[in-house]
Amino acid sequence: CEIKQLSDCLIRLLLDRRDGTRTSEALTPAAAARDEFQEELVIRPLHSGDIYASFQFRTLWDTDFLQEGQKVSHYRLFPKSLGQVLSKFSVRELHISFTQGFWRTMQWGQPFIPSPPGAELWVWFHDTVSDVDGNWKELTNVLSGIFCASLNFIDLTNTVQPSASFKPLGLGNATDHRFLRYATLPREIVCTENLTPWKKLLPCGSKAGLAVLLKSEKLFHSSFHSQAVHIRPVCQDEQCTSKAWELRQTLNVVFDLYTAGQGKKEWSLFKMFSRTLTEACPLATSSKVYVDITDNPELFELSPATPLLSQAVVLGDRRTYSVYDLSRAETFGQLRSLNLLLRWKGDGEMLRPLLHAERYVAGFGLQTGEIHTVIYNNHPYRAFPVLLMDSVPWYLQLYIHTLTVTSKSRDNKPSYIHYQPAKDRHRPHLLEMLIQLPPHSMTEVTVQFERALLKWTEYTPDPNHGFYVGSSVVSALVPSMVAMNTNFTQDQPLFSSFVPVKEESSYFVRVYTEPLLVNLPTPDFSMPYNVICLTCTVVAVGYGSFYNLLTRTFQVDEPSLPLAKRLANLIRRIRGVPLLT
Repeated sequence: CEIKQLSDCLIRLLLDRRDGTRTSEALTPAAAARDEFQEELVIRPLHSGDIYASFQFRTLWDTDFLQEGQKVSHYRLFPKSLGQVLSKFSVRELHISFTQGFWRTMQWGQPFIPSPPGAELWVWFHDTVSDVDGNWKELTNVLSGIFCASLNFIDLTNTVQPSASFKPLGLGNATDHRFLRYATLPREIVCTENLTPWKKLLPCGSKAGLAVLLKSEKLFHSSFHSQAVHIRPVCQDEQCTSKAWELRQTLNVVFDLYTAGQGKKEWSLFKMFSRTLTEACPLATSSKVYVDITDNPELFELSPATPLLSQAVVLGDRRTYSVYDLSRAETFGQLRSLNLLLRWKGDGEMLRPLLHAERYVAGFGLQTGEIHTVIYNNHPYRAFPVLLMDSVPWYLQLYIHTLTVTSKSRDNKPSYIHYQPAKDRHRPHLLEMLIQLPPHSMTEVTVQFERALLKWTEYTPDPNHGFYVGSSVVSALVPSMVAMNTNFTQDQPLFSSFVPVKEESSYFVRVYTEPLLVNLPTPDFSMPYNVICLTCTVVAVGYGSFYNLLTRTFQVDEPSLPLAKRLANLIRRIRGVPLLT
């Protein structure tokens, strides 16, 4: 056993390119028992012919560096860069995501872990922190360097403190929202420079296991791409006698049939990622690939077949999966390579999601406008409440007295409203409402606003493109079609155990709307250039002419001789005869 642990440590040291991030404690058996790493890939064929791939990487670390007097300086599988961040800034929970594209709920259904377009960051600090804003500012700067992102642009003007929308997902039932910070950057562009540091946080990097499929040129050639990091304290057993820190790295991607340039509905691992699977990560205790075959064989064919099947309740529905265990040699066959092939047979009909939301801006001109948020409850006979959170920048001055909520052409009075008005150039608006959605209904929330005039130094380099407003967040406990599994510590797939389930009759769903693009009154920034050009032209013409009149000397030019005389003088000059006058 010790020889196997030592070999795993040596493989880890060879795979890890970050010098100094793993110390000598990784070579001891006691430290080896502390960390646990799991990896999963879930492939879900969509009825539109697209395909949804979700990567889940989970690292467990049974240490508690938030205890007073305890310091941690040895790391094996848990990234040292994140461990130091959690310890230095007393972070209790950290959730960060980078998303390119918008998740089309009506076409693709609900994702396993939702995220808004751009960058999202929300953090719960420990209740011993005295200066939360100071820690928040330093934390965003550090995370900006770790993930090569523009998180340093997060400040008090785009940070809010939700009172009910973002509860802790790990241990603890904190209710003091003073230690919670939430911010989004809807204009953040996700690129390879964000994916590379994300992959380096994995124990095997991108050299072994499922991470070998994470090829940037394929991932970013898709219609949707989202990568996230979630850190939280969790229980290791049912009685919660021992606690651990969970680092969960997720990557979701949707490959579009037309973007990929394929003429027929046929997908494989090689067509999606330009690579196949050859081995599991040597440090992983579990490495599996799940393929959703609930609609098989009516919708598609799957090859190669596997005798391992698994059932899981995901998002209120019981799904069946084919399981490919990468830790088994027979999974790869004689070629020592696994290349899953999905061939479509026809088009199916997707069930409409029970909860859906969208948002848009109405009005005309550049003075006033109206924000419309539409929430759909597609359940035929069940009503349920939803919690709506809106964070609006300060330069859109909301008129709260114009707030209206209507369902089925009737007023729908919210049972809870929390509103924090904005301060110019200091903080944004925050609006939270608890709304009861009638069955099979459409609820519309509208509020009017007035556009503010910014200072000329506050405009972006492309002000005529518009200003982005972050997505609205809709949180709800949606009625489940089947009984949910409330045993959170039971051994179950990672994609079905992220959000703890407390009731068998409902499951938690978080929905993000589209970000808004709002035009503000913009001055003509080309006017200084026009004034400079006009002034220089007037000076050049006027002063230049006057200067020439004063400095130039004029001479009378004698009239030239006729052509006949000039020819005659030319001949006379040659002959040496006096010239004619």
